Amino acid sequence: MTVFTVSSEGVFSGAGFAFRAALGKGGVIDEASKREGDGATPLGTYRLRRVLYRADRVTRPDTALPVREIRPDDGWCDAPENGAYNRPVRLPYPASCEELTRQDELYDIIVILSHNDEPPQPGLGSAIFLHCAKPDYPRTLGCVALKRDDLETVLKTARPGDALEIRR
Repeated sequence: MTVFTVSSEGVFSGAGFAFRAALGKGGVIDEASKREGDGATPLGTYRLRRVLYRADRVTRPDTALPVREIRPDDGWCDAPENGAYNRPVRLPYPASCEELTRQDELYDIIVILSHNDEPPQPGLGSAIFLHCAKPDYPRTLGCVALKRDDLETVLKTARPGDALEIRR
């Protein structure tokens, strides 16, 4: 099992490489203190669950992780009071959720992480992904973001059971 790491200084490393990463605009925070909407990236170790990608924009990522195309009606529930909180949903959905077919490039490739997913606890943070960064690496809303080429390099080495450790 490989454990990739990302430091609070924004250095993503593992499998012999080191890349620049963007983290949450709220900084890094202890996982127990993470709250929906705080913009913070939670400290902890999270499994790389699966990969979603925009087939209309990028080719299927070369990885041993489970992979699925993002469909136009894919969403992710971020409403703590909803039973689908921190779970994928089909749009339109009656509660607050993110559209995974964003207009920008951030969700061209998404790695679903195991943060708050077994089972999700309302309000403790949703949609904490590893995804593509914008060219100038602006802060995220709590996710970890890499340049798309760097994310594709990570995925080539990633295997089921691998994890990402977010640390100070």
